[in-house]
Amino acid sequence: MISALCFAGNQQTKASKDSTNSGQVVVMDKNMFINDVFDYQNTPDWKYKGKLPAIIDLYADWCGPCRMVAPIMKELAKEYKDKITIYKVNVDKEKELAALFQATSIPLFVFIPMEGEPQLFKGAADKATYKKAIDEFLLKNK
Repeated sequence: MISALCFAGNQQTKASKDSTNSGQVVVMDKNMFINDVFDYQNTPDWKYKGKLPAIIDLYADWCGPCRMVAPIMKELAKEYKDKITIYKVNVDKEKELAALFQATSIPLFVFIPMEGEPQLFKGAADKATYKKAIDEFLLKNK
């Protein structure tokens, strides 16, 4: 799904270990992604580095559907605290990450299980749809 991409830059960002399971949506930049999710600069094949399954919400401030989904993601971050991490990436600020996931339309959600390939979910949905994806795909509860 994710091909080998080579980009310049290798700055270190310390992500607070508390922030990734605090029940909050975590704002992510490129350096945090490389350190905490996937180092696409040095590894051609997907290998998730996180300690919990995750969702990455690729959004923009001007996007109506993105603004509509943001409160749902906040609720889910609280409900699934210590079970999953929810990140958000502003595609206008993090163009490299947007390109990595080919985010040509937003919102775009990347569901990342502990093992296996991430899955993309395009567009806004209701809370029940996200909960079902979390339970069945990320947490493997059928």
